[in-house]
Amino acid sequence: MTSDSDDALSWDGDEATTPKDPALPQGWNAVGKGSDDVGRIEADGTVTAASTEPPAALSTAMLLILGVVGGVYLLYTIGWVVGGLRLKPLASFLVDDAMFLPWFVLAIAAPALWFLASWVLTRGRAGWVRVAALLAGVVLLVPWPFVTVGVIGA
Repeated sequence: MTSDSDDALSWDGDEATTPKDPALPQGWNAVGKGSDDVGRIEADGTVTAASTEPPAALSTAMLLILGVVGGVYLLYTIGWVVGGLRLKPLASFLVDDAMFLPWFVLAIAAPALWFLASWVLTRGRAGWVRVAALLAGVVLLVPWPFVTVGVIGA
């Protein structure tokens, strides 16, 4: 009698290979990464390849939200330019121009970078995740120098 320690960890049929084409029966949907590569098992047992349909277009509501939030981000960019230029004389007393300029440029670019990052990083996710990321940027990127000082100043 042989006593191989691996015999206790295996069953008959463990050596069977997985099918080459991943497929699900009718009524089941694959979700997550790689779900586009999963085919269907037909009633006769054949496997049909994954569909090569293009992804669905954005809905009207999502396009409207993107337009409004994009407009808000554009206004935020203008607000950062105006507020930052208004704040520059005061900031020159506290910090050197070499320190002020890079942060000023980043503040101007922040709304566009947030919009791009939320668009790219939420691709393939649910629509509410994308909207939440965009609205978080609306809350976080308020141009406070423009809001507090304004164009004319206090």
